[in-house]
Amino acid sequence: MLVPILLFFFCLRARAGLSPHFLQQPADLVVLLGDEARLPCALGAYSGLVQWTKDGLALGGERDLPGWSRYWISGNAVIGQHDLHIRPVELEDQASYECQATQAGLRSRPAQLHVLVPPEAPQVLGGPSVSLVAGVPANLTCRSHGDARPIPELLWFRDGVQLDGATFYQTLLKDGTTGSVESILSLTPSSHDDGATLVCRARSQALPAGKDTAITLSLQYPPVVTLSAEPQTVQEGEKVSFLCQAMAQPPVTGYRWAKGGFPVLGARGPMLEVVADASFLTAPVSCEVSNAVGSANRSTALDVQFGPILQAKPEPLSVDTGEDASFTCAWRGNPLPRVTWTRRGDAKVLGSGPTLRLPSVGLEDSGDYVCRAEPGLSGLGGGAAEARLIVNAPPVVTALHSAPAFLRGPARLQCLVFASPAPEAVVWSWDEGFLAKGSQGRFLVETFPAPEGRGGQGPGLISVLHISGTQESDFSRGFNCSARNRLGEGGTLVSLGRRDLLPTVQIVAGVTSAAMTLLMVITGVVLCCWRHTSFPKQKNLVRIPGSSHGSSSQDPEEEETGSSKDRGPIVHTDHSDIVLDEARPLETKDPTNGYYKVRGVSVSLSLGEAPGGGLFLPPPTPLEPLGTTPFYDFSPHLGMPPPCRLYRAQAGYLTTPHPRAFNSYIKPTSFGPPDPALRTPPFPHAAFPIPSHARLQTHV
Repeated sequence: MLVPILLFFFCLRARAGLSPHFLQQPADLVVLLGDEARLPCALGAYSGLVQWTKDGLALGGERDLPGWSRYWISGNAVIGQHDLHIRPVELEDQASYECQATQAGLRSRPAQLHVLVPPEAPQVLGGPSVSLVAGVPANLTCRSHGDARPIPELLWFRDGVQLDGATFYQTLLKDGTTGSVESILSLTPSSHDDGATLVCRARSQALPAGKDTAITLSLQYPPVVTLSAEPQTVQEGEKVSFLCQAMAQPPVTGYRWAKGGFPVLGARGPMLEVVADASFLTAPVSCEVSNAVGSANRSTALDVQFGPILQAKPEPLSVDTGEDASFTCAWRGNPLPRVTWTRRGDAKVLGSGPTLRLPSVGLEDSGDYVCRAEPGLSGLGGGAAEARLIVNAPPVVTALHSAPAFLRGPARLQCLVFASPAPEAVVWSWDEGFLAKGSQGRFLVETFPAPEGRGGQGPGLISVLHISGTQESDFSRGFNCSARNRLGEGGTLVSLGRRDLLPTVQIVAGVTSAAMTLLMVITGVVLCCWRHTSFPKQKNLVRIPGSSHGSSSQDPEEEETGSSKDRGPIVHTDHSDIVLDEARPLETKDPTNGYYKVRGVSVSLSLGEAPGGGLFLPPPTPLEPLGTTPFYDFSPHLGMPPPCRLYRAQAGYLTTPHPRAFNSYIKPTSFGPPDPALRTPPFPHAAFPIPSHARLQTHV
């Protein structure tokens, strides 16, 4: 029944154009705890009941709102003013409020009342004076307690400047409310932070200016060291004083001095006195100061002026001809020394600086090169260093003086060889042969190091060619001394000088020789005549048995008479260089009737032997009967008197005409045919040399 009446009433009012409406509605409001809150509400064309609700709970229609001692409604109701006041605002007043025109059925939009609680002053742990160690990382903690709304932010400041790097933490209680908030500032303090003031500020919407808490930093730090030298620039040999000063908290407990990292023994306290030398330029002096927290050190180097000191010598070089050569020489000095290059024995300056370059060197560039530095301002230091340049080239061979030699005497030829690289061998050569080392016939080669080599031409060698028993040809020909290495060959011709006997010596030797020869001839004639009387039928015969002549045993009478019937052909010769050696064992018979038999003997001539061994002999005469033993008569060729003495061989007996018939023989250098005037059988395959050297092997 009530609803239709109200609808009818609103219809009438709508027709009249005076329907109730809000002229002003409440809005959200933020208010500090303890302040007054005012929520406005104004209605038009309405004069009925107006009330406020809090979170949907009606506060009542009276203006003084009984039961709500801190709440009331103000304004002129006639004009529709109905404002809600709350004073002082408390946390419980934070709610949603509405203004309602009950009789008109109007409700305002909800207005949220926010109660702000300003934060309390924060607390810094360890404050108001916080002790830190310089250089050691540390954390400063700022904490805010209470029911501040909203939650405050904690900020750090130093000298009015906000510090970055803080970390924010929030602690929640079991009921979900905030218990506390913290801000941790991480820093690594230094000694300069000692006594500094830091501020932690709690700031929020309730307290935009915030509340501050200040602390003072008390720093413990290791010594802060300063090191000075007086004077800083000094001449070598002068005194220098070092002063070590330090600031430290807690105080300094000790000093330690070092030079180039090595302790200076006996140095104590903040001052050190030394005598400067070149080492102080590169080996700085350091001072280390200690306290309970730690230690610190500082170092300084002196500007010591000193003369040049050699650091690196130039190295010897060995290069091939045409290549570049480079020497390096390092000197140290303060100020930097001037370095020059020269060649030993020559004052001409070839270059300056630490490096000398020689392009496309030749053999003439070989030698010793000198790197020189002048003394410094103090007159000390300086000097020179040298290195040898060896230019690799073909050997340089020089003939050394060789003393003249006597004919048939010893001789000595010498040559000097310089070569780099060293020669593979030093070779002596002549007409018919060559020899590098060892001996060959009359020649012997020896090689020795040279006592002193010429600069830059490599090691020297002396090669000596020894000749025993010189011959005429040795004085007329040249001997070549040559050497070879990988770069080529060099050589020189060495001649042998002849030395003749002095005239007086020659005369004495000639007279003596003639006297001895005459004496020997007389003695020989006497002996031979005596022997000839004793043995009238003996002839100078040598029987050589052969396989084609049957048995070697003959009648003694046949041997004496030399019958061609039984003995075969006889060979005559005028040479004494026959070598009779025992060839092989033959049939053995004892000698009888004073006859002497040569048995098991072969005759050989130097360079006149047959390919199978033995003497080249003419074939037997066709008139001789087969089976006879051939005999060769050498008497006409030997040119000797009738047989005088008898020699017995080891395997038989040999009849010989002269004491020196078979004991002198020299190897021939050339051979020629026998003289036809001697009327000897021709030798188509052998020729006989002139006897001069013992070659007959006999056993008596």
